[in-house]
Amino acid sequence: MHYMVFVKMSEADLEPPAALVEAMGAEMEAGFANGTLVQVGGLYATSCRTEFRVRAGEVTSTDGPFTEAKEEVGGFAIIDVRDHAEAVENARRMAELHAKHWPEWVGAVEARRISGPGDNPSPGA
Repeated sequence: MHYMVFVKMSEADLEPPAALVEAMGAEMEAGFANGTLVQVGGLYATSCRTEFRVRAGEVTSTDGPFTEAKEEVGGFAIIDVRDHAEAVENARRMAELHAKHWPEWVGAVEARRISGPGDNPSPGA
């Protein structure tokens, strides 16, 4: 099963320390080697974002930056794991790398299952 792991943080924290970059590089290399890591990426700042909202049948768009946001998704990883527990373990390791190598960082790491063809991603599934 596939999960997307999000790293959420303030846009002010877009320059990680070299130690974290190195540790994440080693983690990614291991993940690609053992087949659990499918894809990774960082996201550009909200100044490069356009958001579309639908309300009462109308579509509106807003271009970034979005200064009212407290946390933004700064990066992601798509992982291929056996079960939810393994996805949680992968996300925990990512959070621990941030805590160890960037102790002043404030953010969150979230793991969410990706639905595939024929899946019914109902609440609580």
